[in-house]
Amino acid sequence: MEITKETTMGEMLEYNRGIAVVLMECGMHCVGCPASIGETLEEACAVHGLNADDVLAQIKEYLANEAE
Repeated sequence: MEITKETTMGEMLEYNRGIAVVLMECGMHCVGCPASIGETLEEACAVHGLNADDVLAQIKEYLANEAE
């Protein structure tokens, strides 16, 4: 699965639950909130004042390291 800024939080977490740790480390502590599941990564980052490109890069780095 390719994760993009348009990927919803629910899709990401269904694909790999470990992404939740990355999101929490970035400051998104509401990862388990039912309201966040339908938000895109970009929308969730905007709500939390985070740069979506930076968060996406961290998610991709996590997935790349996990694949090794």
